[in-house]
Amino acid sequence: MDQFDLNLLVAFDALLTECSVTGAAQRMGLTQSAMSAALKRLREALGDDILVQQGKRMLPTPHALMLEPQIASALQTLRGVIASATQFDPTTSDRHFHIVASDYATAVLVSPLISRLQAVAPNLRFDVRLPEPTTILALNQGKLDLLLTPEGFVSAEHPKELLFTERHVVVGCSSNPLLHTPLTLEGFYAAGHIAVMIDGRPSFIDSAFSADKARRVELTAPSFLQATLMVRNSTRLALIHERLARMFQAPLSLAIAECPLPLPTMREMMQYHAARQDDPGLVWLRNELRAEAQRGG
Repeated sequence: MDQFDLNLLVAFDALLTECSVTGAAQRMGLTQSAMSAALKRLREALGDDILVQQGKRMLPTPHALMLEPQIASALQTLRGVIASATQFDPTTSDRHFHIVASDYATAVLVSPLISRLQAVAPNLRFDVRLPEPTTILALNQGKLDLLLTPEGFVSAEHPKELLFTERHVVVGCSSNPLLHTPLTLEGFYAAGHIAVMIDGRPSFIDSAFSADKARRVELTAPSFLQATLMVRNSTRLALIHERLARMFQAPLSLAIAECPLPLPTMREMMQYHAARQDDPGLVWLRNELRAEAQRGG
């Protein structure tokens, strides 16, 4: 261990993330020859090829895949230790935060926060991405700073906290005659519906409907924003978050109605890696998100 260059672990992480010497070099701000040299040293130190050429692509070896989560976790712990010993000044910092959030959470929380922070933290950078099947793996590997998601989708391994609760309402086009009077249960089930499937999985609210409460789903949308757009100029209904409905009611000429059957309350959570709990920059950002959640309530 005394003879091992720990910087090679950072190179290993970049190489496994990019599966490309060129991509890893760009990621680390190195020349391609320097990254090739790092790969050669890794191969010698670990006794494994790490990446092998297959056609035009490079693929990780089984041994590299076995090491990847362990090295990612170790790097995350080290970064947390270093970060906790440093000061964070949002007025001068150029830190790059990585956030995974749904289109809904981005619209009602992340986007207004970033707009507000531009005046007080002008050099910060944000990478905001939608959830995907590898999101929890990325969180475990320390590749995310924050995950904003309903409670049912959090990881059991890391700290989490409630940002706010949210209820769902029925939305439709303002010209929809079904919404000119209080929406009845019969009218609700008789109407065509737009359901939301996020990355192939039913959304929180769509999961609330059991087989004996089946709606007539005529369309599925990959996000709540698209479902909201799809109700325009149609007689279809969609169940969306109340905050999102109020935000787009006037711009999209929406009618909003109470759902005629009881629905569960959604708990929107904020989660971060356990090793980053005391990271000053992340502590600051979490505080700002809490404040923004209270503003939007």
